[in-house]
Amino acid sequence: MAKPAELNPESPALEVHTPPTKQSSNKLAGPAGWVDERVGIAKLASNLRKIFPDHWSFLLGEIALYSFIILLLTGVFLTIWFKPSMAEVEYAGTYELMRGIPMSEAFASTLHISFDVRGGLLVRQIHHWAAMLFVAGMTAHMLRVFFTGAFRKPRELNWLIGIGLFSMALIEGFAGYSLPDDLLSGTGLRFVDGAIRSIPLIGTWAEFFVFGGEFPGDIVIPRLYMVHILLVPGLLLGLISAHMALLVYHKHTQWPGPGRTQRNVQGYPLFPIYVAKAGGFFFIVFGVTILMGAFMQINPVWLFGPYNPSQVTAGSQPDWYMGFVEGAIRIMPNWEWHVLGTTWSWNVFIPFMGLMGLLFTGLALYPFIEAWITGDHTEHHLLDRPRNAPVRTGIGVAGMACYAMFWLAGGNDILATQFHVSLNAVTYFMRVAVFAVPVLAFIVTKRVCLSLQRADAERVLHGSETGVIVRSPDGGFTEAHRPISQAEAYTLTRHPQLPALTPNGKKVGRLRQRLSAWYAGGQVPKPTAAEIADAAHHGEVEGADHDVPSLEGGESGEKH
Repeated sequence: MAKPAELNPESPALEVHTPPTKQSSNKLAGPAGWVDERVGIAKLASNLRKIFPDHWSFLLGEIALYSFIILLLTGVFLTIWFKPSMAEVEYAGTYELMRGIPMSEAFASTLHISFDVRGGLLVRQIHHWAAMLFVAGMTAHMLRVFFTGAFRKPRELNWLIGIGLFSMALIEGFAGYSLPDDLLSGTGLRFVDGAIRSIPLIGTWAEFFVFGGEFPGDIVIPRLYMVHILLVPGLLLGLISAHMALLVYHKHTQWPGPGRTQRNVQGYPLFPIYVAKAGGFFFIVFGVTILMGAFMQINPVWLFGPYNPSQVTAGSQPDWYMGFVEGAIRIMPNWEWHVLGTTWSWNVFIPFMGLMGLLFTGLALYPFIEAWITGDHTEHHLLDRPRNAPVRTGIGVAGMACYAMFWLAGGNDILATQFHVSLNAVTYFMRVAVFAVPVLAFIVTKRVCLSLQRADAERVLHGSETGVIVRSPDGGFTEAHRPISQAEAYTLTRHPQLPALTPNGKKVGRLRQRLSAWYAGGQVPKPTAAEIADAAHHGEVEGADHDVPSLEGGESGEKH
């Protein structure tokens, strides 16, 4: 066996070398440099120069975000004083009209916040109005995204996150609405109790699980309190963070215009311009919310009194964002099955679970359905003008009209008493209106969009109206038009017009081809380059014969 080679202690291979200290390229010094070497704040700071476009419609999402911040701030204050307990106590607070009345600790603490805590009523009402603005801002933001096509590739995931935020906001709003345990909120809980019990086969068990026994039980308020201050806010924070992260990753959408393409963004840097504008807008939203809380009364629980399961508030209405569900239940026919000793209450289950499921499933699937119908799988970073997508705009307006009819049906008793008509007549009318009005709204909206497309084409080819009437040598009268700028012409003609799909074996079947023809059919063709050039030449010839004073004065206009 061979012996191992002997080591030479003077060999350079055995020398220990200390690597030279790497000079840091970090320009930060002191504590900032120490932190940057560990978390990389310099790289994060580079994102402060990220460009964001500037348009008023983008503020709708910011209103929802700032309202959520206001909810967190005011919610911390209310959490200090509110007692989420259904234990019965005898009220002995400042409000004399209820002294000696038995009520839950939740309702008593709500009265305490309203009458005994300095600024408590103001903060309570700010919190409630902020909740209204949160859902309203989110709804308006989603409508803006829908009508402009901002949900298309690559933003489908962000659209789904937005739907999750919207659903969580509804749950959060209902949970907070129920916490005071007054007669109005208790009526809403009774409504939900009936909806849960309408679930086939498992309804009774689900009710016992939620309420800890028969309604109302003694644990639902503590459970809703945990949902309201911990579970749903945590989910909302996570979803908002993911929503904002994808917004930064995908870059912000922008309206079409000269120099704006699918690969760039025109606007202002995040710091310092956009940060200053956003900060100022936050304080505007906060200030308006404070004014609403100070001068516009909302949810005066002392007028309703504590909840009593044997009583129902006459004319009770839920918050506006849940009114459509109650309206659907109010006008639903009395459809019930009695099978093997069990009752299947379709008159409650279909309008509650069915309508909510249809709403959120339809919203979630729409981006993929539209992409399948049109065959459009390209990336979109430029927004659509609603008029240039008439079918999508018609669908959106039809959905709004359907919601409005359900919402009005939720106050059918108020409509009957205020307008002195039969309650049954209002109910029967709404049963027809929820189907007829959306169809009518779709037809009218699509026709309006097509008319606006024709107006845009006329404006590109013949210019803008001047209001100046010119008489020709043969005695005829015409209105002079002024040519529009190239920037405006570009904006009015840059939108894509996808052709209808043609049958192509298994890839494009008959159903898809018919849907594609329905979606793309009837649109007004954009003026071609040849038509625009011909219209410009035609305007120059006629303008030489008829000089028209410019609206700005001095120069002569052109007649087209």
